[in-house]
Amino acid sequence: MTDPRMLRFRRPHHGGGRLMATYRRLAGASSRPWTIRCMPVCSSTEELLGTWLRDQPSLTGPRALIATHQRRGVGQWGRAWVSPPGGVWISAALPWRSHRSAQAGLLGLALALSVVQRLEQRGLAVQIKWPNDLLVNGRKLAGLLPGVVQRGSQLRLLRVGLGLNVRNPVPAEGIALRRLEGQQAADPIHWTAEVLLALDHCYRVGGDGSWCLDGVRDRLWSNQLVHPENGQIWQISGLEDDGALRLRQGSMTERWRRWP
Repeated sequence: MTDPRMLRFRRPHHGGGRLMATYRRLAGASSRPWTIRCMPVCSSTEELLGTWLRDQPSLTGPRALIATHQRRGVGQWGRAWVSPPGGVWISAALPWRSHRSAQAGLLGLALALSVVQRLEQRGLAVQIKWPNDLLVNGRKLAGLLPGVVQRGSQLRLLRVGLGLNVRNPVPAEGIALRRLEGQQAADPIHWTAEVLLALDHCYRVGGDGSWCLDGVRDRLWSNQLVHPENGQIWQISGLEDDGALRLRQGSMTERWRRWP
């Protein structure tokens, strides 16, 4: 039996008139031909973007699936991402060309930096908790889940799922834009457009993402961390060229490409 949720998804869901008007106003002459689908509620934008990519692989431009509310949003390690109305919940796919091999981790850092730079233009001080969380005052404002789609050894698409707290309720360890000075009237539509602009910037620069490394280093959330395996404090000594986190404790060193 066909899942009725998928029947609902396969009907045209273009929408987003106000969103695209906001995006074009902010982007000006640099706006791109995004294909947008807006959902009032869904299980997961990541799931539905995957279905869309399988059903219509011939679309050549960037596309994004945006939900007002996700029932089963997914974060890092498959953890549930609480996604009530009032936030930005988006999954996007960007056609990608790179003359060098590109990795999801490094491109994810490039995406994170691009989003941070949009937030900074609004006067916000944001740090990057490696590899893909954005923090304000030590509390989580946004999270990114990057991925790549390859055809053989050729990178075909850069994918990203992103959640940004705007006016939605958040847990104690989180923070929303409406709680920050100067952002009390923060609008999810406006910030969805800002996210599209961040993705545009990342696409225009392109490459393997290594252009982001200096910017990410400057915005790392801490100079030390508690090692999850032994509970000891290790110093964060920087990033490798592939985006890996470099750690040191005395004469011992580690390089993390993913959090243990």
